[in-house]
Amino acid sequence: MNDQDIDLSRHHEPRDFSDRVARGFTSLMRFFADTFFAGRYGHRAVVLETVAGVPGMVGATLQHLRSLRRMEDDHGWIAKLMDEAENERMHLLTFVEIASPNWLERLLIILAQGFFYTLYFMIYVVSSRTAHRIVGYFEEEAVVSYTEYLEEVESGAIEDLPAPDRAIQYWQLAEDARLSDVIRAVRNDEAGHRDVNHGFADLLSKKT
Repeated sequence: MNDQDIDLSRHHEPRDFSDRVARGFTSLMRFFADTFFAGRYGHRAVVLETVAGVPGMVGATLQHLRSLRRMEDDHGWIAKLMDEAENERMHLLTFVEIASPNWLERLLIILAQGFFYTLYFMIYVVSSRTAHRIVGYFEEEAVVSYTEYLEEVESGAIEDLPAPDRAIQYWQLAEDARLSDVIRAVRNDEAGHRDVNHGFADLLSKKT
């Protein structure tokens, strides 16, 4: 899938209290990320992709238990959320090779993951709709961040390094692919997760 197949500018306007909570939470997380990482996009990606891999696994786990408890079909949600979690994990492993996080960032990863897993689990139990909307907004911000990262690479401010072998194999890129190609592939993934999670939230809003 190329950039022309995806609307990178899509934004969900908050419509109610649940949406506004999700948007506010996302804005707060974006503020901390901007403050801590500034223009260090590779290191920012490493930490944020660690957090980004949490929602899919939490959602899949709770949807699995719900399906068992109610003895009813999940309509494909579990597989979709597991795919999302695995995709985000591959993003992380790719950017670890590119950015080589230092010991402070590795510590931050441990703390951020533990905090966010617990918080997101609680949010999902209370309101799965709000939880999916949060991820939709997270992914909107991810698209923006990766677009900024790509612009820095294309302008020459950040070196357009050769793509890691892992990325070439996973996204089936050309053998001579560069960092810019990886960023485009990851950005498209994030846009897809954005659409899926906003879609899940919309479906859940119709049930309430």
